Amino acid sequence: LTDDDMFSSVFCENSEKLINVHLFALAAKYYSLSSLGVCTPLEDILEALKGDSQGATGIKPDEFMNNKKSHEVQVMSELVDNIANYCGIRQVIDIGSGKGYLSSFLSMQYNLKVYGIDSSNSNTHGAHERNRKLKKHWRAYQSRGRANLKCQSLEKPNDRAVESEIKYKTINEELLNNANILQIQDQVIMQDLVPSCEFTEMSTSQTRTETEADLVAQAQSPESKHSEEVLAILNVLPADAVEVFSSSHSNWRKICEEEKVQRKMASLKTKARKSSESNLYFPLTSSITAETELSDIITDLEDCMMVGLHTCGDLAANTLRIFTAKPEIKAVCSVGCCYHLLSEQFEIQEECCDKVWGFPMCQYLKDEEWCCGRNARMSACLALERVAAGQMLPTESLFYRAVLQVIIEEIYGVTRSDRHVGKTYSKSSSFIDYVRKSLKKLELDDSKLPDSCIMDYYEKYKHRMNELEAFNMLKVVLAPCIEVLILLDRLCYLKEQENIAWSGLVKLFDPVKSPRCYAVIALKKQSC
Repeated sequence: LTDDDMFSSVFCENSEKLINVHLFALAAKYYSLSSLGVCTPLEDILEALKGDSQGATGIKPDEFMNNKKSHEVQVMSELVDNIANYCGIRQVIDIGSGKGYLSSFLSMQYNLKVYGIDSSNSNTHGAHERNRKLKKHWRAYQSRGRANLKCQSLEKPNDRAVESEIKYKTINEELLNNANILQIQDQVIMQDLVPSCEFTEMSTSQTRTETEADLVAQAQSPESKHSEEVLAILNVLPADAVEVFSSSHSNWRKICEEEKVQRKMASLKTKARKSSESNLYFPLTSSITAETELSDIITDLEDCMMVGLHTCGDLAANTLRIFTAKPEIKAVCSVGCCYHLLSEQFEIQEECCDKVWGFPMCQYLKDEEWCCGRNARMSACLALERVAAGQMLPTESLFYRAVLQVIIEEIYGVTRSDRHVGKTYSKSSSFIDYVRKSLKKLELDDSKLPDSCIMDYYEKYKHRMNELEAFNMLKVVLAPCIEVLILLDRLCYLKEQENIAWSGLVKLFDPVKSPRCYAVIALKKQSC
């Protein structure tokens, strides 16, 4: 039997009404992502990228975010770090970064340079404020993370020999970097006191002959701590205060070009150190579209990857378009949400040639002029796994909203509005209160609508509340099928691009904790 034959008895051929609910549920499950077999397991991705799926230890995100966000950030950040390492890049652009939960964790835990871009000024302000608070715990988190990595390498010397060596090397390299910065900065201070090319050459020679152990010891020595205290005072001064000599030192020998370059590098490293200590990441405010030039937003743009944790509506589609168009973006990991906010090319029969639509993306669905419609996209946002786990739908609030729509159409003659009721239900004490608050939000005059009239509508439809609940349960069952269509459209779009080495769908999160749990991932060919 074909699939069509198998499920042909779900609906009546004549009336097209649903006649077999059980078969309807089976058909919906059959066409869900979990049953279609198109997803790549997360464990397989991690194994291909780094050889195992062992999670990184160190900072626990649940120390500074809720359980849902902690779960999302911990899982996604590990994957992002592995992709970045595989591609040999250290810069990450977080699209729709919000208050910077993912961005700050990527920076703190994995030492990635992250730019978080969000269109909301309030979100960017919140990210800056959160940055300020996390800065207080920066050193403590780093120290604890290193200690945990060291303990892990000591506990499993045989099983994780190579991995432990890499982690130990990472710790030493971090200490070495700090030591090198201190040494260069100490050199700049001394050069201000005794400026000569001979001194510079002597210091350079010493630097080359010092061993790794010497440098680590230097970073931990009292002398280095004293140097840090001196540099803390110098950091208050303008950068150029310790960068070049004053022309008044006419009795000193002319500075050689090599020394100038060395001082310039020292100054840049000093600024970089100060920046890394004061910023866990860089929150920016900008609205992202498919035509956005990232180099206009990020001045030091380099080879990087784009990430998005629950990018809303068209932003998920635009993230993929920017990824395919910009050669400096080597990989993408995007988890979309808010399907109801997607713009659809064939939903409204209007010619709009210049607009870039959120759906469809792939050429096949464009050729078919495929359209979901707002109701279907709203259904795609429902959480089947949560309902199955006992988290029932908010039936009463849905009932309130349905009756309100009848009132608006019959009393006010309004069938469409650009305004939204929003979360009025949670702020209302009764159905009457809900209706009046909603009418004010919609800028409709509620004075001509007495309480008795409002309650008449409530009583008229109250007996149909169970019917509404059953209807919404059917929508929940169908939700994964509609989500499949949207996600496969995005995956097919990537498959159509010639510069993509690999692309796939990966189930990242526990769907009960985070219903929008699928990531679209792609890596470019090395030459692209």
